[in-house]
Amino acid sequence: MTAPATSQRAATVEFDHVTKSYDARATKAGAPGAVNDLSLTIPAGKICVLVGPSGCGKTTSLKMVNRLIEPTSGRILLDGVDAATRDTTELRRSIGYVIQQTGLFPHQTIEDNVTTVPRLLGWPAARQHARAEELLDIVGLDPAKYARRYPAQLSGGERQRVGVARALAADPPIMLMDEPFGAVDPIVRERLQNEFLRLQERLAKTILFVTHDIDEAIKMGDVVAVFRAGGVVAQYGPPAEILASPASDFVARFVGTDRGLKRLSLFRVGELPLSSVVTARVGDDGAIIRRVAAGQPFDHVLVVDEHERPIGWAPRERLTAGVISAEQVESTSPLLDRRTTLKDALSMLLDADVQAGLVVDRAGILRGMITVGDITALMRESAAVPLNATERAAADAAADAEAGGADAEADTAADAAAGTAAAGPAVIGA
Repeated sequence: MTAPATSQRAATVEFDHVTKSYDARATKAGAPGAVNDLSLTIPAGKICVLVGPSGCGKTTSLKMVNRLIEPTSGRILLDGVDAATRDTTELRRSIGYVIQQTGLFPHQTIEDNVTTVPRLLGWPAARQHARAEELLDIVGLDPAKYARRYPAQLSGGERQRVGVARALAADPPIMLMDEPFGAVDPIVRERLQNEFLRLQERLAKTILFVTHDIDEAIKMGDVVAVFRAGGVVAQYGPPAEILASPASDFVARFVGTDRGLKRLSLFRVGELPLSSVVTARVGDDGAIIRRVAAGQPFDHVLVVDEHERPIGWAPRERLTAGVISAEQVESTSPLLDRRTTLKDALSMLLDADVQAGLVVDRAGILRGMITVGDITALMRESAAVPLNATERAAADAAADAEAGGADAEADTAADAAAGTAAAGPAVIGA
């Protein structure tokens, strides 16, 4: 998914002591409603995930925003304006809505489905067509291939992409997403989640996202509202805060006993300090390399190619007089991108039965090393906070710029390699 050139600004959403009850008599008798005295503010441009067990009021709360369900009491303010004071039709057309199973019209083409709201708003046909092509391209569907098809001719994942495109068609400041990825298989779900998060980095819409899956909530949410039975919010805050400091036994049980591992999914490899690595190229003098490596705590030397791309590890004790050869390489470590989550990095290290992973840039050039110990140390730091979206985007841009410079210098480095091989080892990441 790629982002459109322009988009409307996002809007704040505020629930002000909102209650919804379907049985007035029971409520008067003291029975809880579907939602009870809900008060929370969702910042503009953020994803707020509503998560909790079945029947806890998540979807009811979502549907009160666009007045598919009317609150019994309280107010819902959109950029400070009470939603109850706005024309219902105009309100709903100004809010994107994505539901499980997508809700596409089976008798309409994909293009007609995408342009449902623009058509109702009276957009000219040419503008509708251009917007449909733009949005299909944004969600990764070739307009020439998909625009004239019907929903039944698409896979579940493709239909879900069309549902997202339809919700974005009129460029709404707010989007409501009710278990949007719940009807697809886990592999497609993860891909759709990742693509949507990349899209949101550029769109910065205000999104209310309902799920029953705490792992999805942690991954997708800038903030998370954990509901408990009776339509009451048990805790509201950033995912890292909820995982590090559950507000109650209910929240602790709901997020799971593995919340330390879940918390690792919020951090990325690029947020850890990288350890230095002693490297050598094939053809270097083994005795010199061994003397330099003797001062390092790690008992292996990393053999790299002429572009500083890892080949594998050679045990320090095997490096004697003579040149280093590829045959001395005994083992490898997983290669990690700075965008890899620490949860995924730890899983890769454990699967490979190694203690260290090598961090490389997009060109595969070595940048440093992280260890299982580095990751578990962060798990024990309850005060550690992951980078926010703005900080992460800036870090990614800086790393990409650095990698681009490295690409430009690669040929020069290769040309110089023959003349510098006798100069000895390098310490990457120092």
